[in-house]
Amino acid sequence: MGSKNKLKRFKENESFPNVIQPTREEVLENFEYKGNWNTLFNNDNPIVLELGCGKGEYSIALAKKYPNKNFIGIDIKGARFWRGAKTALEEKIENVLFLRTQIELLASIFEENEVSEIWITFPDPQIKYRRTKHRLVNPDFLRMYQKVLNKQGQVHLKTDSEFLHGYLLGVLQEGKHHIDYAHHDVYNSSGAPEEVTSVQTFYEKQYLEQKKRITYVRFKTNY
Repeated sequence: MGSKNKLKRFKENESFPNVIQPTREEVLENFEYKGNWNTLFNNDNPIVLELGCGKGEYSIALAKKYPNKNFIGIDIKGARFWRGAKTALEEKIENVLFLRTQIELLASIFEENEVSEIWITFPDPQIKYRRTKHRLVNPDFLRMYQKVLNKQGQVHLKTDSEFLHGYLLGVLQEGKHHIDYAHHDVYNSSGAPEEVTSVQTFYEKQYLEQKKRITYVRFKTNY
């Protein structure tokens, strides 16, 4: 994407009522929406996050599918989720917002028990060992997720990386977390959850055309 396009999208994001772009300082100093996210949706429906939401395809698709849930797509790259935010406005999808921030600040953004589900779709697997700390399913991130999730809260990981799938299963088993569902080839699984196979991102469609397996894990944290 050219720099002019990026600047145009950044500018449009500033005018979108469904985009929130706080500074790091605003997040860390008593963030105004922490514990109050449902006031932005004008209801008390469950809150679902998509971390590293990219173009927001999953957030948009799930928001359409589950009108009685509120969705927040989170990514540090606003030029990416511009597409999702614009689509939501064009199609009048009112139960989805987009937040530009760093995922590691989640505990400063949401109150304890404020979130009901977390989706992580096709994150960078960070295969190099020295970058383990950046994997979105490492033990430190899982502890943070548990802080913001309610007691029934679930985390979903959908990825084309068999490495990341195996890494997560190892972390979950070592920490005695509860695995609700796991499959290394979800499109060839008879019991796959419908929202996992019915929603496909742009890149996921490419992976499937390349005959790559898509893996999926749904679990509850147990710290």
